[in-house]
Amino acid sequence: MAGLFDGTKWERPVTCERCEQSRTACRCPRNAAGAIKLPRDQPARVRREKRDGRVVTVVTGLDPVASDLPALLKAFRTALGVGGTVKDGTIALQGDHRDALVARLRALGYPAKAAGG
Repeated sequence: MAGLFDGTKWERPVTCERCEQSRTACRCPRNAAGAIKLPRDQPARVRREKRDGRVVTVVTGLDPVASDLPALLKAFRTALGVGGTVKDGTIALQGDHRDALVARLRALGYPAKAAGG
């Protein structure tokens, strides 16, 4: 993006509005549009579903670009000792772990709620 002072002695690199570092060094979570999307701005919903007669815990509402869903899945799988997958921007874990996931998401700063019955 060309700025008003490009090529002059007043030229400054574009910095992040949150951490004040250059955009290339910034590690703030951003959505697909480039806006900062913190965990507190992503309301997570955790629900139970039955798939082929088995119970699956599904986490929705997280931004797939701003949140590192594969890393979250790995942390949940390791902590709970279950299998799971990331598909279409949702995290699915085998078994009924709704309460444990809500607690873990809240500890990470996400406003998580249990959904469904």
